[in-house]
Amino acid sequence: MSTKRRKHHELDDIEHDVDELVRLAPENEKAAQELARLRKEVSELKREFYSHMGAWQKLQIARHAQRPYTLDFVPRLFEEFSEIHGDRAFADDPAIVCGLAKFHGRPVMIIGHQKGHDTKQRVARNFGQAKPEGYRKALRAMDLAAKFGRPILVFIDTPGAYPGVDAEERGQAEAIARNLREMVRLPVPIVVTVTGEGGSGGALAVAVGDRVLMLEHAVYSVISPEGCASITWRDGSKAEAAAEALKITPKDLLELGLIDEIVPEPEGGAHNDHAAAAKILDESLTRALDELSKLSPQELLDQRYQKFRRMGQFY
Repeated sequence: MSTKRRKHHELDDIEHDVDELVRLAPENEKAAQELARLRKEVSELKREFYSHMGAWQKLQIARHAQRPYTLDFVPRLFEEFSEIHGDRAFADDPAIVCGLAKFHGRPVMIIGHQKGHDTKQRVARNFGQAKPEGYRKALRAMDLAAKFGRPILVFIDTPGAYPGVDAEERGQAEAIARNLREMVRLPVPIVVTVTGEGGSGGALAVAVGDRVLMLEHAVYSVISPEGCASITWRDGSKAEAAAEALKITPKDLLELGLIDEIVPEPEGGAHNDHAAAAKILDESLTRALDELSKLSPQELLDQRYQKFRRMGQFY
């Protein structure tokens, strides 16, 4: 067993002891003292574990079922949220949430993936994997934002676009390509935040932004490590090695110039404290919107174009 896995198991054992002491502490002063000591130890172990995670460990955290999704951030960051449904062509895709809201009094458009926190919710939301109607709904919301001059805030958390036959029959590739083209030309500020998994074209289809932020334990990749291992080595068991090679962590992506900022998470990860995660993210979103609001529409378009043209140039 690797050192990181041993530490994770050690942390789980201590947290189990803490839970037991919480039950005993009200009746036992000695238990209360032991509880305080163990809580301090848990805090130190969490800090050490989360600060030394590799790409594979980051991926497991990004996939945690209790990570905050779009509808977890909405009530903690925005006021007067009004959801938009349907693509006006086929259906309403629950894997993508769109809606009008206010952010510190500023009218904005919200677009984001929604996975769900339990099996029932995840099935209903198709595990956050959007179909063509989801991307077309998102584009309809973006066009509405452009018409009324509202900044667009996007929250990314998807393993990728839905790969089913029905999605392909309805033009999955065309829907994604159209979004990429149209987002480049939207004359309003676009701030994208990768909150969990940023999976392939399914994420990029709503991620062409003036500012691209990533939560500290999120990942962003052209393909899943499992898919990469299966294609490259014909061996899915090499997914951990693929995760390291793909450079999917926020630190890697910031160094490569693919994102603009890493947003810290509360101790133990955003899945442990949604409110604290939203409070930290609030500061980054506010700063990004304040900077972008000073630019004219043409300046926004020019800078956005150059931002994505620079990607992949290493000389």
